[in-house]
Amino acid sequence: MSLFAKKSISSLIAESAATDGLKKTLSARSLVALGIGAIIGAGLFSITGVAAANMAGPGIMISFIIAAVGCAFAGLCYAEFASMIPVAGSAYTYSYATMGEFIAWIIGWDLVLEYAVGAATVASSWSGYLNELLKTYDIALPHMLTATPFDTVPGILNLPAVFIVVIISMILIRGTSESAWVNAIIVVVKVSIVVVFIALGIHYVQPANLEPLVPKNTGEFGHFGWSGVVRAAAVVFFAYIGFDAVSTAAQETKNPKTAMPVGILGSLIICTVLYIAFAYVMTGVAHYTMFNTGGSSDLAPVAIAIKQMGTVGAGGVVIPAYPWLNTLIIVAILLGYSSVILVMLLGQSRVFYSMSKDGLLPGLFSKLHPRHKTPYKSNLLFMLLVSLFAAFIPGRIVGEMTSIGTLFAFILVCIGVLVMRKKMKDAPRAFRTPLVPLVPILGVLTCLFMMVFLPLDTWIRLIAWMMIGLDIYLARGIQKSILNQADTKGDYSRSFKITALSGLLITVVLAVLGAFHHHNTKGSDEGLVIFSLIMVIFHLIYYGIYIAKAAGLRKQN
Repeated sequence: MSLFAKKSISSLIAESAATDGLKKTLSARSLVALGIGAIIGAGLFSITGVAAANMAGPGIMISFIIAAVGCAFAGLCYAEFASMIPVAGSAYTYSYATMGEFIAWIIGWDLVLEYAVGAATVASSWSGYLNELLKTYDIALPHMLTATPFDTVPGILNLPAVFIVVIISMILIRGTSESAWVNAIIVVVKVSIVVVFIALGIHYVQPANLEPLVPKNTGEFGHFGWSGVVRAAAVVFFAYIGFDAVSTAAQETKNPKTAMPVGILGSLIICTVLYIAFAYVMTGVAHYTMFNTGGSSDLAPVAIAIKQMGTVGAGGVVIPAYPWLNTLIIVAILLGYSSVILVMLLGQSRVFYSMSKDGLLPGLFSKLHPRHKTPYKSNLLFMLLVSLFAAFIPGRIVGEMTSIGTLFAFILVCIGVLVMRKKMKDAPRAFRTPLVPLVPILGVLTCLFMMVFLPLDTWIRLIAWMMIGLDIYLARGIQKSILNQADTKGDYSRSFKITALSGLLITVVLAVLGAFHHHNTKGSDEGLVIFSLIMVIFHLIYYGIYIAKAAGLRKQN
């Protein structure tokens, strides 16, 4: 069936070897730096404190280990795919080769959630930290130019957020090797500062702050206790996002069959060790309850921890031993966020580059710059869209939303390895995922386990996002797919029918979840409930139209 038509491995390899394609400039070392550049950023510097204060306490260290295990299973599967199919597009391309076009579209659309939305959010947060840095030098940016019209205290636009998105996009247009060089410098600086924080802070760890390691549950699911530890793992999973983005650069890697596994697994291992050590110091020098300040402009959790590194003076007040470290940490956060934005925008443009070459998106996304050989029109478009989002939408944390999208992508990649081992046993592999089917199955179960522990409203937003993706695929993707150019009216009829019925199914799921969420929150989240209701009504009509269209095409065939 054309809806589940697959791209052959041979055609993908031929595509990666084409001389008129993306320029091959990256080494294994560049890929490790690229991965670290994406991973160490917003998750480490922001979400760690929130998760410790509200969910896991000192058990946040265990949460990082749980999240790392899920990433490791998925990373091993990513490494096999990347060494076997060295083509831009990451999970989208892998799904196209193993599970067909329909699943590939779903995962490609899901990656937009991870990369573009994540980049906009990090850019908004970058703006806030820049403002804090300037305040230390008695420089204050006008509030009207650092706040959106929808913030608590409204402004005109978030200009610094636009600035960083434009700068990073221009670097990406210049070329991947230039981007990797800039990223490598950033990685060295921010990793050095993280190591300094750990080395200095470990001398001020108070064992009493780490007891009990897992605070007693308050009676509310996910609020401390082991349910809190697992929920925190799902939330801090956001901190690991980035190692999968390494695979989007496969087509620009000199020796992808060996470099890809090193880049993916190497960056994951290095960051996991740093994360656990960082969490140990952070919750050891300051009690986890201190991170629950409730202030949106506060530099928690890192700044709070630094203030506790010192000697106790009169009245029990701590005299910080390293007040200068605060400024360095802000610089590290700014650099960290910059490299996260860089890798997210890189990954987004490469996913859309692949989807465009397959005909599922307009051709402008795959147009390469004549000299730099980068998908510059895609970069420019996302520079505009991400800038607009960051400028006019409040930079609230969307870590849970980005995490659930990434977990979903990881599940499909793990399933893809199982499918490929069964249907493509003899295909050459430079790297083989060990202990198949155990590792992929554990990857699916671990990621699904973490998804289940995420709040219900996060699931509602994911389903709504997937419905929008199905809308676009019905309206354009099915008939424009290059792989299915020879489809008959009967083929289109079946594709429309299956896609629309799938949409109707998740529309019903959205209706049920929306009603359940409304009941649980006792109507306190009216905005999300109204949004869900509008989505349900519109899509019942929309998918009904396409089911009728499918019936008409079947009669004509």
